[in-house]
Amino acid sequence: MSLPLKEINRLFDRLIATYGNEWVNRWQGLDGNAIKSLWAHELSIYAERLSAIEWALENLPPRSPNVIEFRNICRQAPYPEIQKLPEPKADPERVRAEISKLATVLAATAPLAQKFDHKAWARRIMGRYEEGEKLRPVSLRFANEALGIRREVGD
Repeated sequence: MSLPLKEINRLFDRLIATYGNEWVNRWQGLDGNAIKSLWAHELSIYAERLSAIEWALENLPPRSPNVIEFRNICRQAPYPEIQKLPEPKADPERVRAEISKLATVLAATAPLAQKFDHKAWARRIMGRYEEGEKLRPVSLRFANEALGIRREVGD
């Protein structure tokens, strides 16, 4: 779908008013209908979003653009902000039911979590370091942070 001829004529009128002879002389000796047809084809992607063409007309360069330059200006046009729907309200009864389900899962896994040492990896790294193994500074730093040790790597 090409841009309607009415829109192309309005666009050309605006560009003539803006650039005057520079615009008119650019197309002198060429078929005006072919030029307008080319512009209609190149700008067809904006047929449903004429605001991009309007934005481009408000942000024209100092020299008259060709169709490719004008299309590139249109591409820079911001998209209109879409109004978001309001967040749906949570059903308090369903929230309570889901939390109670989670509570039973948490209660069942709590003893396992208490038995597992989540910082064992850091203790292993520090043990290797204390035995004299050469380790990467970043590994030592992370192990120190995990264990809450405040010392510089290399101490």
